[in-house]
Amino acid sequence: MEKNLTSGSVFKNIVYFSLPYLLSYFLQTLYGMADLFIVGQFHGVEDITAVSVGSQVMHMLTVMIVGLAMGATVTIGKAVGAKRQEEASLAVGNTASLFMGVSAVATVLLLFLVKPIVAVMSTPEEAVSGTALYLTICFVGIPFITAYNIISSIFRGLGDSKSPMYFVAVACAANIALDYLFIGVFRLGAAGAALGTTLSQTISVMIALAAIRRQKTGLALKKKYFRPQAGMMGQILKIGIPVAIQDGFIQIAFIVITVIANRRGLNDAAAVGIVEKIIGIVFLVPSTMLSTVSALSAQNIGAGKHGRAVLTLRYAVFLAAGFGLAVSVLVQWIAEPVVGMFTDEAQAVVLGGQYLRSYIWDCMFAGMHFSFSGYFCAYGMSGISFLHNFLSIVCVRIPGAYLASKYFADTLFPMGMAAPGGSLLSVAVCVIAFVWMRRRDGRLKTGKEHGNIL
Repeated sequence: MEKNLTSGSVFKNIVYFSLPYLLSYFLQTLYGMADLFIVGQFHGVEDITAVSVGSQVMHMLTVMIVGLAMGATVTIGKAVGAKRQEEASLAVGNTASLFMGVSAVATVLLLFLVKPIVAVMSTPEEAVSGTALYLTICFVGIPFITAYNIISSIFRGLGDSKSPMYFVAVACAANIALDYLFIGVFRLGAAGAALGTTLSQTISVMIALAAIRRQKTGLALKKKYFRPQAGMMGQILKIGIPVAIQDGFIQIAFIVITVIANRRGLNDAAAVGIVEKIIGIVFLVPSTMLSTVSALSAQNIGAGKHGRAVLTLRYAVFLAAGFGLAVSVLVQWIAEPVVGMFTDEAQAVVLGGQYLRSYIWDCMFAGMHFSFSGYFCAYGMSGISFLHNFLSIVCVRIPGAYLASKYFADTLFPMGMAAPGGSLLSVAVCVIAFVWMRRRDGRLKTGKEHGNIL
């Protein structure tokens, strides 16, 4: 159902939109962890490794699909904010046509690349066959994975973040049930995990399509809107492609840093792997701000309320930075006990505590540049988001982690500083870009000029 985010309290709109989105992220994280947990209950290390490697590849692909879908969210949001229903309907129809075509091509291409992908991931020999089977099944299900994320992006463009939450909840519940069936009862191992994932996404898409037919979205989804139009598709891709590429680079950076840690030894590798999982959970809050700011700002920009877009950014930055600061300070006192929840290896706990104490500060700075990225995407300038993330990865994150690993062999604390260091560079680039945008365009007004809309 269409939700007007161009009036009322900006702060309340942020909370209203972000909380369901945050829960969706949490459910997706639980969704990903369920496969590993359940396969570990019934099978050996070979299947666990196959699911771990395969799910890492699928996570990277999913993240890039979500990034590409950002173009749809922003385009639809602007049209809704401007009350141009014809344009919104066209954006929805062209989004569906575009991404179904992309998913079909991607499916065929990836099925041919299964073996090379398994090799590039340096998959242990014992897990090669399981990983290849896992990826083959998941690649067949890419159209459904794409469909779920596109439907969710459309709802968010309409200002509705609750419906996608319900869809992922259905997928999560179905995935857990199917995992126990295929892995526990039928003993299918990694293949069972892949089947559970693919079928649960299919069920979720069917529920979502049924919801679209029942809900009054205010959009007329006629056949003519599904006919590809170069201008509309170009607008969606102009925003989505830079975001998808930057998200792909970020995932590659994580893999490179994991390789650096693996070369230091088993305890270091375990410590970094555990901390990455912890950071993934903590980062749910700052990650939510990117999509929240982009969706809310897009509607307000479409309505010509640029001051509300600025105010949305301001609140998001303070919320994300405040949360990050509180968590970072708290972790300084509880780092080892938190790492110890995942392993009882004393050396890994010590190293993990060191890495977590420095890495955790990235939560504060990343939340800030995520908020700015959402704002830039709302203005169709996702290239700025790509630029600051690229500079962060190439200039600080990867070289910083490598140099710290080389010159500080006895501690992981300096290596953990590479992440917040990279995010600090991103924040600096974002602030410069924001000031440039405001000077360039006199239409951008401050939140104060519209009053303190609380």
